[in-house]
Order: sequence, then structure tokens, then C-alpha cells
Amino acid sequence: MLPEARCPVPYKCKLKLHSAVPTGLNTFTGYGEGYVLVNGERYARSLVVLPRRIVTDWPATTFEALTEGHIGALLALECEIVLLGTGSVLRFPRPELLRPFSGTGVGIEVMDVHAACRTYNILMAEERKVAAALLIG
Repeated sequence: MLPEARCPVPYKCKLKLHSAVPTGLNTFTGYGEGYVLVNGERYARSLVVLPRRIVTDWPATTFEALTEGHIGALLALECEIVLLGTGSVLRFPRPELLRPFSGTGVGIEVMDVHAACRTYNILMAEERKVAAALLIG
């Protein structure tokens, strides 16, 4: 094989990846059925993860119990984007629950918890103001 600098077909060349995540920031290091790992620490209940803090007392416990107040409280986190993880499967909240975000300029993306973890890590590594609000359990 040719040296990487002279490789004529990029997708056939070796690629070495390095983590570019700044140290000291919260990242998802794993997940499974009914839990997530943040910096190696296991969480088995609903929480909100931001790069510099973790909110473990978010009162939303299940998708069925989600209220407009739970969603509205996420705006106080002053993020560019909120990732709402709706459990092990993707479920869309009723439109009126997302109303607090209307016209604020803050994005909200709905996905399952595992996708929210992966997306959060990417956005956080890009130094975006992101929060992952996860409904676990």
C-alpha cells in the first residue's frame, strides 16, 4: 500500500481516528437497555446531560408522563439545541408539548435514547451548546 499522503484512492487508505473531545466535559461512554454511562458513571433514571453539568432531578420520568412544563424547563438551560431521547424507541410528543420551543431559536430534536447519546457526543465535540434530555425507564 502507498503511504497515506500519496494514496490515490482515499477510501482504500488507512485511517487513524483520535478522540477530539476536550477533557473534563461530559460525554456518553456507553448505553444499554435502561441505562446510560456518562464519563463511565451509570445512570438508570431520566436525566439531562450538558457538557459541563448533569441534571439528575429532571422531573420527567416517562414518555407518558411528559408535560409542557418538563419541556419548557429545558429552555432555561440556554442551549442551541436540545436532544429529547424518548426511551428505547422513537416516539414523537404531542405538538402542544413542544410549543415552549416555538419562536425561541432553540432547536429540539426527538429521537430514541441511544441516538440522542451518539448525536450529543458529536455536537458536544463540535463545541455546540447542546443538552440531551433522556427519558430512561
